[in-house]
Amino acid sequence: MTVPAKPGGTGTEPTEVVVPAAIEPTDVRYIKLGTGGGWARHSFENGHLSFGYHSIPDSVAKEGDWNEVAKLLKGRKSAGAVTMGVTEVTAFYGMDRGCLWITFAEGHLWWGFADEKVVWVGDDTDEPSRFRRMIRGWSNLDRLGRPLRTDQLSSRLTQVAGYRGTICKVDEWEYLIRRINGLDEPVVLVAREAREKMVAIATDMVRTLHWADFETLVDLIFARSGWQRSTRVGSRLIDVDIVMEQPTTAENAFVQVKSKANQRVLDDYLERFRASGHRHFFFVCHTAQGKLTMPEEQGLHLFEGRRLAEVAVRNGLFDWLIERSM
Repeated sequence: MTVPAKPGGTGTEPTEVVVPAAIEPTDVRYIKLGTGGGWARHSFENGHLSFGYHSIPDSVAKEGDWNEVAKLLKGRKSAGAVTMGVTEVTAFYGMDRGCLWITFAEGHLWWGFADEKVVWVGDDTDEPSRFRRMIRGWSNLDRLGRPLRTDQLSSRLTQVAGYRGTICKVDEWEYLIRRINGLDEPVVLVAREAREKMVAIATDMVRTLHWADFETLVDLIFARSGWQRSTRVGSRLIDVDIVMEQPTTAENAFVQVKSKANQRVLDDYLERFRASGHRHFFFVCHTAQGKLTMPEEQGLHLFEGRRLAEVAVRNGLFDWLIERSM
């Protein structure tokens, strides 16, 4: 979601926002939008970089009289708190258009760039005493349009939200910029390449399994996924190899395991499943004879080839496959 600034700060209809292909900020700052983020929603909707410090007149800050700002903050608890206050006011008035501003609210990271002009609201309000207009509004999406959810970001970055003041530098700015630009971390790229090789090897190992070991593999996959068997593989059931149950949700599943199968065989068992009254259908195939396709419907699952290998790897069965392939 991108919340654009209102044109001129007074419009009622949002303008379409074009997110740059990549951002290259000259600096980065975290800002807390009000106590406990209380000004966040107002700031997002109006396209404002909101700031308080009601005791500091706009004229003093614009003149850059930081000694006077320090005097006005003398009532703070310590000299360090006064210094921090001066630093924050300086940053709000001094950061140029190239500064990337971020904040955390509503379970997301929000980011944007602000115009240099500070608009004074007044010191007799509970709302922000001043603001800078966001150039393209606030956004909680990366450049590929994916939500920047807080729970999917490294704590190295999100810990900045615990800053007790209002504005501070962001130590993990390189990581932050990569995430906004939709780029993977270098170590993640290496890990994904390694995982791709692992899945490819697992695919080959599954295809070399003896039928008895393949049955065991299927059993282990379902057991590690939380399913419990109601029947055993090989039981004399007419239409199904295994009936599974999910204890937590009380859902049941129709599971068919085949060493070899073509589309006609899959379609035959799909019809049997539809008549069975079960909620889920799993068709697990050791070696497909031709391309197998399953309708894209909720509750239908085809485990064959690469997808079967991925499920095995995800359930920690790679070492088991190595042992059975020796």
